[in-house]
Amino acid sequence: MFAISLGDDGAELRPLEPWQAGELLAHMDRGREFIGQHIGLPDVVTDLDSARAYLTSYAEKAASDTGRLYGIWSGGTLVGGVLFRTFDAANGTAEAGCWLEPSAAGRGLITRACRVIVDWAIEERGIHRVEWLASTKNLPSIAVARRLGMTKEGVLRENYLYRGARTDTEVWAVLAPEWRAAKAS
Repeated sequence: MFAISLGDDGAELRPLEPWQAGELLAHMDRGREFIGQHIGLPDVVTDLDSARAYLTSYAEKAASDTGRLYGIWSGGTLVGGVLFRTFDAANGTAEAGCWLEPSAAGRGLITRACRVIVDWAIEERGIHRVEWLASTKNLPSIAVARRLGMTKEGVLRENYLYRGARTDTEVWAVLAPEWRAAKAS
């Protein structure tokens, strides 16, 4: 297994795989309320079987080249994750996303991890457009999109039913030429 350093603080980005279901469940239990403010992952990962099923679904996406899932470890503990919820190499598009437990918030881990996976998608896989969707109320996620150099393209009004309420979603994206220009400057 590989691990990619996310900086001098010892944080690492690694694949998150089905055999790590117990670790994912423990992580969700530590951050369930915080993580669940804007995304449904804590509602999906509720016990060992559902954690394993979630990780297996991403192992299958990786095998079919339609998605990827990576964990962020700090001090040897899983504290968050980044993913390509969708990945369409033929059309050159992908949607990135993230989550983080509260103990790891405010340290730049998500931005650093997303830079790694977006750069890989664009430079290694030839992805032309990486999208980022976030609730209009999820200000930390929107801040990550900005730090990644993405452009806000619009708002999908009341497009997402979350825990019984309709929410608005901001659409952000970066194109490969923009990503490369930002890296060069």
